[in-house]
Amino acid sequence: MEIEIKNTKIHYIDYGKQDGNALIFLHGWGQNIEMMKPLADPFVKENRLIILDFPGFGESEEPKEVWTIEDFADMVHELLTKLNVEHFTLLGHSFGGKVTLMYASKYQVDKIVLFASPYRKEIQKTSVKTKILKGLKKVPGINNLEEFAKKHIGSTDYKNASPMMRKILVEHVNLDLTETVKKISCPALLIWGTKDAAVALEDAYKLESLMKDAAVIELEGGTHYAYLEFRGRVISILRSFLS
Repeated sequence: MEIEIKNTKIHYIDYGKQDGNALIFLHGWGQNIEMMKPLADPFVKENRLIILDFPGFGESEEPKEVWTIEDFADMVHELLTKLNVEHFTLLGHSFGGKVTLMYASKYQVDKIVLFASPYRKEIQKTSVKTKILKGLKKVPGINNLEEFAKKHIGSTDYKNASPMMRKILVEHVNLDLTETVKKISCPALLIWGTKDAAVALEDAYKLESLMKDAAVIELEGGTHYAYLEFRGRVISILRSFLS
């Protein structure tokens, strides 16, 4: 499905139990709907599921001007308003988690779930794609996941981004939400791999300390993609948190 918001065509999917509480999935930088679908699909009988391609990724149009994290959050809000979604949980991975934090600081949301979400200024020494794929190779028994990631993780580093997406990436990595996250009052679950090389576990606990009602769950040995590496366990954790 496609909708125009902020002069940009946004591609999204909306499926599952339409009268159930909604789960909104926000993917990471350089990714798309397909990277969140394995996490969403198990909830198809109980929940309304909405996954979108962020502008500039997947099948969504690239923004025509530089978007801030707040612009991304406002876009999500407008999408949910147009789809008449009132009660929902936001689940964001990495960049999607940062958008989730901004959203929850501005708008009403029942609960949020963060998977390896950065919240302060980042220092990227290695391309995100290289870092992720190297991390996946170290985890036993997930060769299929590595192939999946290669297909669905885009060229995420600065060098390969378009001029517009480079500017947006700079906005993202330089934005510090330390004060912003203190405004979040809804329950928050922070799910982190202990071997995340992109956003350290230490950041999860610092983020937890800044929020009013947050808890960290560690996934031992997990990388930046722990939510996929430990998908079965994560789904069980989510069912408990959402009930």
